Amino acid sequence: MIQQQYNRRNFLRMGLTGASLFAAGGLLRHRQAMASEADTGAFYSLNNIGDLLAPDVNGVRLPPGFKSRIVARSGEAPAGLPGYIWHDSPDGGATFATDDGGWVYVSNSEVRSNGGGVGAIRFDASGEVIDAYRILDNTSVNCAGGATPWGSWLSCEEFPRGQVYECDPMGIKPAVVRPALGTFRHEAVAVDTLNQCLYLTEDLPDGGFYRFRPDKPLPDLSSGALEIASVVETDGSSFIEWLAVPDPLAMRQDARKQVLGYKVFSGGEGIAIYDNNAYFTTKHDNRVWCYDVVSQQLTIVYDIATSNTPILQGVDNVIITASGDVLIAEDGDDMQLVVLTPDERVIPLLQIIGHDLSEITGPAFDPSYQRLYFSSQRGSLGNSSGGITYEISYVGVT
Repeated sequence: MIQQQYNRRNFLRMGLTGASLFAAGGLLRHRQAMASEADTGAFYSLNNIGDLLAPDVNGVRLPPGFKSRIVARSGEAPAGLPGYIWHDSPDGGATFATDDGGWVYVSNSEVRSNGGGVGAIRFDASGEVIDAYRILDNTSVNCAGGATPWGSWLSCEEFPRGQVYECDPMGIKPAVVRPALGTFRHEAVAVDTLNQCLYLTEDLPDGGFYRFRPDKPLPDLSSGALEIASVVETDGSSFIEWLAVPDPLAMRQDARKQVLGYKVFSGGEGIAIYDNNAYFTTKHDNRVWCYDVVSQQLTIVYDIATSNTPILQGVDNVIITASGDVLIAEDGDDMQLVVLTPDERVIPLLQIIGHDLSEITGPAFDPSYQRLYFSSQRGSLGNSSGGITYEISYVGVT
């Protein structure tokens, strides 16, 4: 409601930004409390969801007990609040806990010619929309990205001279470009806290899989070494070896082309880490990969060509439940969000009907795993101004 609108100027006057709260321990304790709620969240585990029902009033097919609501549409103000019109072509997204018990959902805008960037919606502790605002402007083709453990959003530009921008989800600190993460057609990024590095995907038919090792301990991303993966076979298993990219800024030659023997990952898309395993997708061969960050072994956990349940096609964004279920969003096909369970089952979680020219983007759970957010990038209209952002929650089976 408008009278409940969150005022970020008041937040500034408090004298504590999200980052300083985190450093002081207040926001950290809140995030830990939210994380502990994940064990009882509706999306903690998706092993036993039922078959999808008929489309609801929003055109979403869901398992029994779940409901959808629309929280934003491109070209309209979320919840009717003044100040920010939701952006076109919503893409990669993530949520961030706030100190008042609520959370922020950030969403990229995959628009060209410096028309992209990142928008954000703030929710209070009850899940009501109380604010919407911009956290990054004047960038292009902001596709996916990744959340950091220190509470920032890394927004990736998907074009040949693309950069990664570190953004403040609260909209207080200005975004900072991180050129050390390389100049290439960025898709997504994930932070490996165990090894103090980042992994990055590249959306090209002959794209690479990258690792960034910072010179200083995280969260400092100002400098470091960029590497690209090669693969060696040992006793029938595949392992990644990392090769240095001499010129990460790609001033004279594309980053991947500087390194002989790099492994081609055809159309790299989403990536997420769970239990020391980095799961990422490649769309041109419809595969989901798993990289063990400890052993460096590389395996394929889904391949449409060999799967006994080949219902997942157009693999794209990746998120993971608190129990290890891997969720993959479809770019096109039949517009499903599909679960890959630890016991290798392939289960549809939801499907959007009537959006044949769109794709599912930006899936993200709220910090307590009670709600799921995502967008239909082009909606039923099949154009950039038709984007719709949804929330899924569990209401119980009657």
